[in-house]
Amino acid sequence: MSPERLKDFGAEEYLDHSIITAVETTETKEAPERHQCGSKTPETKRTPNSIKPKKKCASDSPCSSITTTPPPEYLTLENINMAAFQIQSGIPKTPCTYSRMSKQCGMELFMKKEHLNYTGSVKERGALHLLLSMTSEQQKKGVIVATDCNFSLAIAHHASELRIPAFVIMPANSSQSRLRMYREYSAMVISYGGTAHESKCHAHYLAKENGYLCLEEDDCAVYLAGLGTVGMEIYEQVPRLDAVIIPAGGICGLLTSAAVAIKHLNPNIAVIGVEPEEFPLLFQSLKTDSPVQNLHGNHNKKLYRDLVHHSMGTDTFHLAKKFVNKVVSVREDDALVAMLRFQECERSILDLEGALGVAAVTADLLPELKGKRVAIVTSSSNMELDLVRHCVDRALILDNRVSRFAVHVTDWPGEMAKLLDMLAREDIRLLDICHRRYNDRADLAKTKVECVIETRDKTQTSQLKRTLAERYPTLSWLDR
Repeated sequence: MSPERLKDFGAEEYLDHSIITAVETTETKEAPERHQCGSKTPETKRTPNSIKPKKKCASDSPCSSITTTPPPEYLTLENINMAAFQIQSGIPKTPCTYSRMSKQCGMELFMKKEHLNYTGSVKERGALHLLLSMTSEQQKKGVIVATDCNFSLAIAHHASELRIPAFVIMPANSSQSRLRMYREYSAMVISYGGTAHESKCHAHYLAKENGYLCLEEDDCAVYLAGLGTVGMEIYEQVPRLDAVIIPAGGICGLLTSAAVAIKHLNPNIAVIGVEPEEFPLLFQSLKTDSPVQNLHGNHNKKLYRDLVHHSMGTDTFHLAKKFVNKVVSVREDDALVAMLRFQECERSILDLEGALGVAAVTADLLPELKGKRVAIVTSSSNMELDLVRHCVDRALILDNRVSRFAVHVTDWPGEMAKLLDMLAREDIRLLDICHRRYNDRADLAKTKVECVIETRDKTQTSQLKRTLAERYPTLSWLDR
């Protein structure tokens, strides 16, 4: 990366808010249109391996619908076969192993562990295929991606492996651990703006001014063909499959492209998509029979990192209608419990998007699959450590294995010891205890004790509730 090319970016790093506000107004108006690989001018004709032109970056608008139909043979098994051949040297085949969760779920489960990819995401497949499909001239100039997501991580890593200059535009409030990760992939990181929208607008502006290719995660056939290789691998690794469960988050590219491959290889295999109840992008699109745009929600952006700020592409929507058998939505609480189950059984960590397929099974949303042979794609595992801890703590509470109760005991020596001795006999792990003087004048001789406890399972929790209720009539279980 030459100094001449970096001089355009050095002054932009860590701009203060006043400069961001002044620059953003003009840049948003001047944001260029996306162009196809190999051309700076957008074209209207679509070929199977072309990158779709991107509309100008604009402010958020109400939901709208697109009713056009995709060209025939938009994504074929031949496209996916070609992608598999191109990326085989850069992305090892991930395992698809029999899961220890099979017995408790009542079906033969096989986990396609895409979260074991180098950057922790299945999106490496599509990102690498995109980079390899660029012309040598484009590879020499470099690429720009915006926002902190799995797609950007995959682009940064594989661009470094291919010696393609990569620039990542991230909001200024991004965590230092994520910034450090991008820099370890040899990407040039530029902090700009306070939102993903501002970062995207600035990325388009820099791409236009410097002649770089701005890449975004959309439903272009090149990107989808790379993702579709997951479906081919599952078919080869697990014989006699009855169904495949795939996360439908974001643009639903993984679901639709893998469905194309699976249905071409065996139309009898059911393909089921799973999306969070908080962002039912595909469900709403199928309900209205048109791709939904800009479905946002006020949720934890760190938890729903790749599931927000996406729109349903026209082509992925029509592929979903044709090849996906069923779509189900899972609650956030069910997804958190599924993350805990997977960590305990598979000794590995998933993020919320990666655990969607597991959640559909553990929450018993697919009873028709009982006794069947089922593969689940665990698509990603990019979660910061502090968020992992919070998710595990919350999941233990939701699973009735961590509880909090309060009792009133007499203020006599040995009463506290009796309570603790009873918990020990029940083999209960005490996590926290708070001893408070009871202030009601009618019970001056009593003390309020609050305990946080951990149990093995719901059965032990139920037994403890009965035992405590018999001994302490004032027992109260505090809200989860």
